Amino acid sequence: MTYVREFKGFAGIRLEADDIGSADDPSIILLHGAGQTRQVWEDVAVALQQAGRHVINIDLRGHGGSEWPEDGRYDFDAYVEDLRAVLAQMRTRPVVVAATLGGWIATIALAEEAATLAAGLVLVDLPMTNDPDVTRTMAEKLRNLATTRVGKPDYDVRFFDRFDMSGVIDRINSAASQINIPVLFVCGARSNLTGGAQAASFVNQLPDVEAIEVEDSGLLVTAERTENFNALLIDFLERKHPRFVSEFREGSDARTFRDALGCFATGVTIITAMAPDGSPIGLTANSFTSVSLDPPLLLVCIANNAGSGPVLREAERFAVNVLQIGQQPTSNRFAGKGEDRFAATPWEMGEFGTPVLTGSLSSFECARDAVHDGGDHFILVGRVLKAMFEPRRDPLLYFRGKYRRLHFA
Repeated sequence: MTYVREFKGFAGIRLEADDIGSADDPSIILLHGAGQTRQVWEDVAVALQQAGRHVINIDLRGHGGSEWPEDGRYDFDAYVEDLRAVLAQMRTRPVVVAATLGGWIATIALAEEAATLAAGLVLVDLPMTNDPDVTRTMAEKLRNLATTRVGKPDYDVRFFDRFDMSGVIDRINSAASQINIPVLFVCGARSNLTGGAQAASFVNQLPDVEAIEVEDSGLLVTAERTENFNALLIDFLERKHPRFVSEFREGSDARTFRDALGCFATGVTIITAMAPDGSPIGLTANSFTSVSLDPPLLLVCIANNAGSGPVLREAERFAVNVLQIGQQPTSNRFAGKGEDRFAATPWEMGEFGTPVLTGSLSSFECARDAVHDGGDHFILVGRVLKAMFEPRRDPLLYFRGKYRRLHFA
């Protein structure tokens, strides 16, 4: 099924897209380049739908059916914020497939928050040149095509006057190391804009990347070698973002069970107590929940083999410190080994003799109420003696093995 769908972009601009396939299938967003429309992706969109994918094929602002803003707002950051707005309106995290200008937009839009916004990124024909003469020649060619076209052109020619690419390549290179999701980088072997040392430098900074040069292709791989590109794209998606539902059954791989549990988003806590020798101890845990309001009870689950486990099992008092987004380094510190955790962490002695981490989202000082065995963990139930919280902070979240933060639509 295909229908035209509208998204609200940056500053309320209307963005038009083809919505193709079932929304229950894994989603793909297609982003075209400058001087193009979503029509350039039609063959790719059909192949994706036939491969069981839900496709959002969108026109950039000032292109095709999307709004051409009266104020001529075509700066690079407006395009970046358009994509971030679209991603906020998606039901699930999609894989973004982006060509040329679309690739620049997607790279910057996903920097720092890639894992919270998208499941993967495919960059096609990403220009990595700073040569102003090449850029000017391409812009003039597209401008001439628009002005000589009979009827309304496919894109607003004001784009070429308002879009400033100075500094864009530097921003792209700076963003590369922050794209912590699977990336497929595709370019034509004969292209002088998307290959070479600059492209190699960019690719080498991506944490999880596959780079492929398509033989006998120049700048436009998707047009010149459509079938080859479709095969590469679908293979990447099947491996990195599969359609099937993962399944665990008792007795099978424990990692699959762990991954299933990871689908439940949690906060992150650090459990602290004082050892018998008077030294503070603590560890990171996300198996934390409330148990009762009257009496006020909570519980945490501690691995039996945790270094601080024996102390926590016997401690008469302990504290649960719920972390805020600025405390991700603290979480990593208390999850690791071989480091003086408290020396690098601001803390103070709580009213009831437990270490309390200052600056936390909330802290619960507890008396031990009960301890229960639970397989390879033990369940520590605490009676809350005192709770403090800071309502102006946002929580540090954990989902599917990665830190997250709240995303406000």
